Amino acid sequence: MDEKRVCGLYLRVSTEDQAKVGFSLPEQRKCLKGLCDYKGWEIYDYYEDAGISAKTGNTRPEFDRMMEDAKKKKINTVLAIKLDRLTRSIYDWENIMKLSEKYSFDIVCANDDINTTTANGKMITRIMMSASQNEIKRTSERTKFGLAGAIKAGHIPGQTPYGYNRVNRCLVINELEAEIVKRIFSLYSVGDSFSTIATKFNNEKVLRKTNWKDNTISKIIHNPVYKGDYISNRGKKEEKYYKNVCPAIIDEETWEWCNLQTRKNSRNYKRKEEYLFLQKLKCPKCGGNLVERNGKYGSFIGCSNYPKCKYTRK
Repeated sequence: MDEKRVCGLYLRVSTEDQAKVGFSLPEQRKCLKGLCDYKGWEIYDYYEDAGISAKTGNTRPEFDRMMEDAKKKKINTVLAIKLDRLTRSIYDWENIMKLSEKYSFDIVCANDDINTTTANGKMITRIMMSASQNEIKRTSERTKFGLAGAIKAGHIPGQTPYGYNRVNRCLVINELEAEIVKRIFSLYSVGDSFSTIATKFNNEKVLRKTNWKDNTISKIIHNPVYKGDYISNRGKKEEKYYKNVCPAIIDEETWEWCNLQTRKNSRNYKRKEEYLFLQKLKCPKCGGNLVERNGKYGSFIGCSNYPKCKYTRK
């Protein structure tokens, strides 16, 4: 390039990069400014994307602004500390090179020998980009493997579910809240809807709260963590089910029974028949409602306070 270089300095750091030496935005700025001072290149502007990965599909506002300035001929050189600061995707790199050719701007990376003006140089950048993209995939695989191992060891990710405390990243049953969870399952098993349970709890000021909501009750009923299981990436293609990875508050049979009742217990559900003895037959041991249950050997009558009360009658 015979004309004077007018540079757009692109600085990027992802969340995981911020802890690495040499990758902070101030260090990148210092390095690139020093190169421009040494070469006698003019700095038009700094473009900084903080906490953003260069994977395909990520929106990078400052990178997009730099590309617009290149298209408007405000800069004729894009300068970054390394190629992977610009992108780590072969697909995106091809698009950047097409823009470079169309709008006649060069790409220079301070720590990489980048030359996009020759076929050989373009081939080398493609090889480098392929290696970078492969490293992303390997890192992702290692992360998934590590997460699976952590879950199997009882380190359940995400927000701590109601009914539990977290000790050393593991879920531990909160006995007071666990009793509330058991009552929710008990009430739901005998026909109360999410809304009915929430209203009942608000009227009783359970745990001195009056903000119980039906969606809160629904989340508890449908969360398999209460029977000791966990689902990662729920509803997504990568969904995976883990059994017996945390202490259970509800036995599996009760959880499965309640989840089968979702349609029957919905607030709009209307029974076709009137059951004279519904919620009127009481357990002779504890006074709880007697309900129909399903077991390995067929249906039977059992106490709604199971497993606290294990009264059954065939």
